[in-house]
Amino acid sequence: MNQTLRITEIFYSLQGEARTVGLPTVFVRLTGCPLRCQYCDTAYAFSGGEIMTLEQILARVASYQPRYVCVTGGEPLAQPNCIPLLAALCDAGYEVSLETSGALDIAAVDTRVSRVVDLKTPGSAEVGRNRYENMAQLTRNDQVKFVICSREDYDWAVSKIIEYRLEQRAGEVLMSPSHHQLEARSLAGWIIADNLPVRLQLQLHKYLWNDEPGH
Repeated sequence: MNQTLRITEIFYSLQGEARTVGLPTVFVRLTGCPLRCQYCDTAYAFSGGEIMTLEQILARVASYQPRYVCVTGGEPLAQPNCIPLLAALCDAGYEVSLETSGALDIAAVDTRVSRVVDLKTPGSAEVGRNRYENMAQLTRNDQVKFVICSREDYDWAVSKIIEYRLEQRAGEVLMSPSHHQLEARSLAGWIIADNLPVRLQLQLHKYLWNDEPGH
């Protein structure tokens, strides 16, 4: 029997964040997520979707002739067949990233994949779901992301960077202001004042397409 996944959408757009921001990328958005972050911008991916085989997914991705592929959600790792999908995308020659909440084990993910692990801050309302065992799995090919809702979130994130030496474990440590909750200028000022070893990102897709599905 063919391996299958429930897919919300597959589309070609510009990467809005992380290491490959601004680069044309195919997004494979898997359906379903066990978390309910208060600022979630993809609630439409919680349910529904279309059952597709790995072969169908790979064919759709190949039709765009991309260099970069991002597997996202929802929470992609909530579907076990995400693991063979990631390996198959790497085998096809793409530069692959995975956007994951970090609530689920990342150990089985192909090491060729750049795992973008979103550590949930207190302001997300899901801080209790963080799986800190994942921090020991990080490599320089991986990225750690914090969505910052307040000064309290920022201070918490700084404490985690220090505790887990994230700037040494991961290739990138990223901070984004929660859209409509925190001014980007405020976050920028805090990062500069603390000389913090992180990259500020502004989630390009929100400014270009206002989080419309398919972008």
